[in-house]
Amino acid sequence: CREFWECQFMVVSYECCPGYEKVIGEKGCPAALPLVNIYKTLGVVGATTTKMYSERANLQEEIEGPGSFTFFAPSNEAWAALSTEILDALVSNVNIELLNALHYHMIYKRLTSDDLKHGTSFPSMYQDFDVHIHHYSNGIVTVNCARLVKTDQHATNGIVHVVDRVITAITNNVNSLIDTDDDLDTLRTAVAAAGLTSLLENEGSYTIFAPTNEAFEKIPPETLTRILGDPVSLKDLLNYHILKNLHCSESIVAGTPLETLQGTVLEVGCDGEEMTINGKAIVTQRDKLGTNGVIHYVNELLIPDSAKTLLELAEGSVVTASKLFKDAGLTDHLIGSEAVTLLAPLNDAFKDKSLAMTPDMKKLLRNHILKEKFSSKNLYHGQELETLGGLKLRVFVFRNSLCIENACIAAHDKNGRFANMFIVDKLLTPPMGTVMDVLKADDRFSTLVGAIQRAGLTELLNEKGAYTFFAPTNAAFSAMSPADLNKLMNPKELANLLRYHIGEEFLVSSAVTSHTRMKPLTGDKLELGAADLMATNGVVHAVDVIVKPMRKP
Repeated sequence: CREFWECQFMVVSYECCPGYEKVIGEKGCPAALPLVNIYKTLGVVGATTTKMYSERANLQEEIEGPGSFTFFAPSNEAWAALSTEILDALVSNVNIELLNALHYHMIYKRLTSDDLKHGTSFPSMYQDFDVHIHHYSNGIVTVNCARLVKTDQHATNGIVHVVDRVITAITNNVNSLIDTDDDLDTLRTAVAAAGLTSLLENEGSYTIFAPTNEAFEKIPPETLTRILGDPVSLKDLLNYHILKNLHCSESIVAGTPLETLQGTVLEVGCDGEEMTINGKAIVTQRDKLGTNGVIHYVNELLIPDSAKTLLELAEGSVVTASKLFKDAGLTDHLIGSEAVTLLAPLNDAFKDKSLAMTPDMKKLLRNHILKEKFSSKNLYHGQELETLGGLKLRVFVFRNSLCIENACIAAHDKNGRFANMFIVDKLLTPPMGTVMDVLKADDRFSTLVGAIQRAGLTELLNEKGAYTFFAPTNAAFSAMSPADLNKLMNPKELANLLRYHIGEEFLVSSAVTSHTRMKPLTGDKLELGAADLMATNGVVHAVDVIVKPMRKP
């Protein structure tokens, strides 16, 4: 087809770098042209608008003459991006403003890109006001957050670096920038209330994602009132908007976790031309540079977990569970200052389950709240945790899982202002008696209960232990042949078979992998299935087949 042939015969053309040209019969651009002065070099590198304004501002003679200059020359596109109002102001007043602006782009010494070290500043030729350099690990170099797009263009009297925007003099710290911007009134009040004014006035190199008034107005009034009235939450909230290092928008090339003063990270990245935070394009204005940092405006408040109530943590992560806890009348425990831990099941944990708020469901949900504030990193095997409902829940540590009864922790802890939340993979099944009690209470195991009694294993399944019982249902026994059932009339044969269904270790289904094995009481190996009926001395997994020893190879 036509498109195919166009692809086959596509021609790639190359352009010589400034100062070099092609030689007939040779590859590349080997011919180096003689150096010219900075004024002429501006034309060579394509910064023709800067060259034109240099002539208009009576700068031409200076940059043609003796000296050793570094000129950060705005590209043609950079000048075109200026608003008409700003450009008119620069070219008026007998060109003094334009000359000042151009002098601010100049340094009275020759600086190559290697000389432009991260965090350095150099006095410009406009009243010695500093220009601020950032040389990032990804190779990007900025001056006052303008990116160098063509570097190291040598001239007889200096060097030219083409930049992607027109830069302006930096004279105020970031706190002063916040103080003088009406769009940041609420932020200014919050900074003062949190005692962060001096931090933003002192020396530093910060990045501030500054929430606008609009951002504060978007969150519920009661949430804003609570945070503004709590110095700890407020300080955490604001520190979550401040990065430890200065990052101009030009330095962001991909989603990168950047550490905040609050101690956690923000994922800062790009979506096309948009700058994103935690995957959302909420940055409305970029690169307002101060002497001690840079401000990017955001129209959405970033609230860290450490400033949230339990309810806010739950509503942001486990929607179904949060609604059920509220319906169960537990809201006061989720919004107050109690030091508790919420065991919040994932939304998927409620599939195929009735969500009716029965007395039993209320009782169960109450037992999903632990009486203390725990960290999962401090839990240990065999630990007992008391719930608001008065139950004691056990902690089980497996090779790849950390479980509380049958529910295993499925994500990192959510550490709130006063309380913590563990996201777990299923609803808890608190232990309700011994293994024998569990079997007797379930009609599916009536045949098994009789078999256990015949085999003389009742005492074993009532005594203290940590058994995993793969319990054959009535259907499993019904599926046996008459001959096999007849063999089970012998108590010894029956005991041996049942013992093969009992593991010597405690194992819940979430801790099972495709090849998990455990040692049964008969001493052979047993492949695991799943389920989870919790008992005080073990766990029961219902199986619909009689488990027989695997043949040895």
